[in-house]
Order: sequence, then C-alpha cells, then structure tokens
Amino acid sequence: MSEDTDAAAVAALLEDDTARRILLETRTQPMSAETLSDRCGVSPSTVYRRIEDLREHDLVESRTRLEEDGHHYEVFSATLERIVIDATDDGFDVEVTREESMADRFTRLVEEM
Repeated sequence: MSEDTDAAAVAALLEDDTARRILLETRTQPMSAETLSDRCGVSPSTVYRRIEDLREHDLVESRTRLEEDGHHYEVFSATLERIVIDATDDGFDVEVTREESMADRFTRLVEEM
C-alpha cells in the first residue's frame, strides 16, 4: 500500500460487512453490482457506495463486460490478496498485498528489461 495509507480508514472499511462480502465474492470471479446486491442482501446503491470506498484504497477494480447482444455492463474484481497489520511503537503499519493485473505484469516486465 502507498506511503500515505491510513490504517484507521482501511480498518474502518473492513469493519463493514458489505465491504468484506464484496471482497470475498469478487475474489475468484468478477461480478456485477446487481449480482453483488443479491449475494450481499443489500441494495445496488449500497453496493456502489462500498465499491467506491474500496476503490479509494485500490482494493477493487472494474472492467466493462460486453455481451453478444451489444449490451455492456461493469463488473468488479477484488485486487486484495492479503492485509497485514503490525503494531509498532508509532502506531500501526498496514501492508496490503494486491493481485497484479496482466497489464501491470507486462509493464513491470518491460520496465525491468
């Protein structure tokens, strides 16, 4: 996580049942807000609010999924792999490990050449 990570903000976000459920549900496959609404038992507007909170901390990413009939919709995937919180003399140190996207892997590979 970046240097300016606010441990309290991440902890507060993860206290929320819906935010945690979104992360768990989208960990293995991308899901639409409608599907997440059904699985989490909350309104779509609640799902969108939590997704925005998760995006602020780079814990969720979105993609547009195109259907054969020409319609398209947004799906969400968790980028979170793990969170480690260490107690230090100065407070808490938060380390967030994210899954690296294919594009990020490619960019890193090219930059390392």
